[in-house]
Amino acid sequence: MEAFAGVMVLFFLFGLFLLFLNVITSIWAYRDSVRKGKSKEYAIIVLIGTIFFPVLGLIIYLVIRND
Repeated sequence: MEAFAGVMVLFFLFGLFLLFLNVITSIWAYRDSVRKGKSKEYAIIVLIGTIFFPVLGLIIYLVIRND
């Protein structure tokens, strides 16, 4: 039973790490879009897209950010 509890703690910590990473990359994408001179509305759309679709949203933003 102790091994199961240890695995559950490990999964919980991994989930927290992924959530933290998602928030950090979303904030970076928002700030990057503002720094590149995009409108606040565009930056908020980027923020929402990267929060709800972390991997896909970040990849799409990295592709379109230099347009």
